[in-house]
Amino acid sequence: MSIAPYVRIVARGQGRARPLTMSEARDAMAIILRGQADPEAVGALLMVLRLRGEVPEEIAGFTAALRDHVTGVLPKADLDWPSYAAGRTRGAPLFLLAARLVAQAGYSVSMHGWNSHQMPDASVREALEHAGPQVRYSPLETLCPEAFRILRLRDAFGLRSCWNTVLRMWNPSQARLSVQGVFHPSYRSLQACAAEMLGQQDLVIIKGGGGEFERNPTKDIALFGLREGAHAQATAPALLAQPRRLHDPEMTLNIGTLWRGDLHSAQAQVTVTGTAALALWGLRAEATLKECQDLAQDLWSNRNVQQKVHA
Repeated sequence: MSIAPYVRIVARGQGRARPLTMSEARDAMAIILRGQADPEAVGALLMVLRLRGEVPEEIAGFTAALRDHVTGVLPKADLDWPSYAAGRTRGAPLFLLAARLVAQAGYSVSMHGWNSHQMPDASVREALEHAGPQVRYSPLETLCPEAFRILRLRDAFGLRSCWNTVLRMWNPSQARLSVQGVFHPSYRSLQACAAEMLGQQDLVIIKGGGGEFERNPTKDIALFGLREGAHAQATAPALLAQPRRLHDPEMTLNIGTLWRGDLHSAQAQVTVTGTAALALWGLRAEATLKECQDLAQDLWSNRNVQQKVHA
């Protein structure tokens, strides 16, 4: 089989090209994931879509094909937490400790991802031990080698493709809630619309640190996504008054020492509890953002106490 017909649809030229429907996108990506498409055609399709811009129908169709291709590899979880940011502007991955707090509250957390361009002190993989045994992390290259090969086409293109968005949308653990961080605010609405097409019930999207689901506690945070299948928006107010850059590549911060209490950083601690609060709000652990923030703070204060079991 060939994806040439789908490339023609999007690349015919001004006035004749159009986006793929969700069904067409699903069929095209199914061919790619089965290894039946020429690499040149795959590159042409992804780069045309990058030049034109992403649309929800195509993202939803590609994601549906990925879900069809990979089934039953992960146990079902309460919370899906993708991590696919490139990491050029990141500092220490404090969001791993936020995920650990959510797990401490009794929710099953499933993380999956692949990260490049990591700072020496910021590697997600190297810091995973500090996320605790309750947070399950699945590397993309073992979870779905075909998806990994598509992602690594970035090395050939020198450019991001829509596949980065698809991987955030994937939700391989079929969790009711997915949390997603984006670097560009325009993607918040795009991903919410694609998630609705896919039947996702709950989704929280923020413009996060370095593109991860990690909040800046010194700024008001706009929340986009879905709540019980309906589009929802909210604002989480700033938690700290001082304006300060969230991630400083020059600053070394070991999240293990922070968790143990050997390092005291109000900025880092509130980043962790504030991020956890947004996830807990998405899970409806408490009714309001303020109550979820209070819960996250309690979880931090009791972080070395035995984990709860969520019913």
